[in-house]
Amino acid sequence: MTGRTSRLSRLRGVAPEGRGGRLAEPRGGRARRRGAQPKVVALGGGMGLSASLAALRRITGDLTAVVTVADDGGSSGRLRDELGVLPPGDLRKALAALCGDDEWGQTWARVIQHRFQSQGELHEHAVGNLLIVALWEQLGDHVQALDLVGKLLGAQGRVLPMSAVPLELQALVKGHDPDRPEEIETVRGQATVALTPGEVQSVHLVPNDPPAVPEAVEAVLDADWVVLGPGSWFSSVIPHLLVPELLDALLETKARRVLSLNLAPQPGETEGFSPQRHLEVLGRHAPKLALDVVLADEAAVPDRDSLTDAARRFGAAVELAPVARRDGTPRHDPELLAAAYDRIFRMHGRIGPWR
Repeated sequence: MTGRTSRLSRLRGVAPEGRGGRLAEPRGGRARRRGAQPKVVALGGGMGLSASLAALRRITGDLTAVVTVADDGGSSGRLRDELGVLPPGDLRKALAALCGDDEWGQTWARVIQHRFQSQGELHEHAVGNLLIVALWEQLGDHVQALDLVGKLLGAQGRVLPMSAVPLELQALVKGHDPDRPEEIETVRGQATVALTPGEVQSVHLVPNDPPAVPEAVEAVLDADWVVLGPGSWFSSVIPHLLVPELLDALLETKARRVLSLNLAPQPGETEGFSPQRHLEVLGRHAPKLALDVVLADEAAVPDRDSLTDAARRFGAAVELAPVARRDGTPRHDPELLAAAYDRIFRMHGRIGPWR
């Protein structure tokens, strides 16, 4: 038995609780009704994942977010340092993105995103971060606490951490010190990596082989579609591929996989990156990963042939669609992104009862 198979077999022995305390159905153990919605899992962190979730909740009611836990800046970093907890910030943002468009949902989205302004210790702490950490301390269970917050907010989906262990992101960066542009050094911490003026060569996590949250692995294995990206490429997207059990699930799942590219290079982390270079660095970190679709904004791809060639190495087709806001900012429009995902799911999905 291979290491990958044994890891997944061990994780499948866990029957995670679903919403409301009900045990989740085992993989393949439930006959889906014709017309049921696709089961979608979105992986990422920060504002990129929030954009995907705000779009996906418009087209499916069976949605799970798996979120990075390597943030070490701002309110999350302070809570992590002081209390030894997972950084809650990206989890909070995902929950806010899943809030409904009604008054209840939008009120709670604003509340959990609210940051205190003071001269004291509460300055810049987000209400949602404190709520999440308080429930972690009360319940002693990351997943149960996040499910409870989701229930309070009326979230249209589930939010899970990718690991129950706080992680440190480290990167090999060329020219991090502008005075030594050819030197490659190790840069530590997600906040520092995201803003490096140098060229990121590769990233890894500390601890090196962190355990995945079993519910996250099960969600990937049981999905119809897995969505990776958009988001900070090295600090929010690629880290999911560095958690062995999660990568194993991504390689084994029968779900189709769509990679959603960013609208523009990120200053610092991916400065000067072309769309195809994003794929190249993804492949370096997960050489065995296969994709079905690469989604990109049509206005953000100057060289379509090169992107098509890069996608073909993953076994993927390229879908170009207008998904950016029309105000000129490099942000996704949730309605346009939802329409693009919906079209991809219908055109590229296997024939199934949810189509």
